[in-house]
Amino acid sequence: MINKSNGKLVIFDCDGVLVDSEPISFAVLREMLADAGLTFSESWAYENFLGKSMASITAMIATEHSLMLDDDALGDMRKRLYARFQAELEPVHGVGDMLAGLPLAHCVASSSQLERIRLCLRKTGLIDYFEPNIFSASMVANGKPAPDLFLHAARSMGFSPRNCIVVEDSPAGIRAAKAAGMTVFAFTGASHAVASNLLPIVESLKPAAIFDDMAQLPGLIAASGS
Repeated sequence: MINKSNGKLVIFDCDGVLVDSEPISFAVLREMLADAGLTFSESWAYENFLGKSMASITAMIATEHSLMLDDDALGDMRKRLYARFQAELEPVHGVGDMLAGLPLAHCVASSSQLERIRLCLRKTGLIDYFEPNIFSASMVANGKPAPDLFLHAARSMGFSPRNCIVVEDSPAGIRAAKAAGMTVFAFTGASHAVASNLLPIVESLKPAAIFDDMAQLPGLIAASGS
């Protein structure tokens, strides 16, 4: 049972925190860009795109690489991605058990579109832990690393930023949570962590805690005094 009386909210990112989606997403993204004539290494893509919305990624590609991705290309990418999600997507190990015992209010705030967030949560059996408290970067003016999405989620849920704990895997998300004035825990237990060289990157950003097993999260929250 969720307890709102203690005035704390846990805000979860989705990709790479709740669902182990990043290897699939980045494979499809790199395939689409290669089809358009732009080739990036896996490590470069993770370093520059992890945690960012598709709108931010397409704007960056247009500005820095003079490649305009039209609606047809993006629509084709979504079809490929959703088909692979339906066939392959799994929840992050241990996340269902953790959520089942989490007594704090919680929600999702993701850079992905609402359609994709809900597809991922349904496919992995997690949606009932969150619906209708699902927030997308499409709801705000500026995506991560701007704080807008986390501030919108907190405001919508009725919590002040100082009473929010964000669980993130990406540098952009960690920066966004810090800019919002929230406590942030960095999760490095999803399957993209090694390929993206995630641990030293998040260590440099100095989150309140770094962990790689969802079973650790309730204890980290308790130890932090949050």
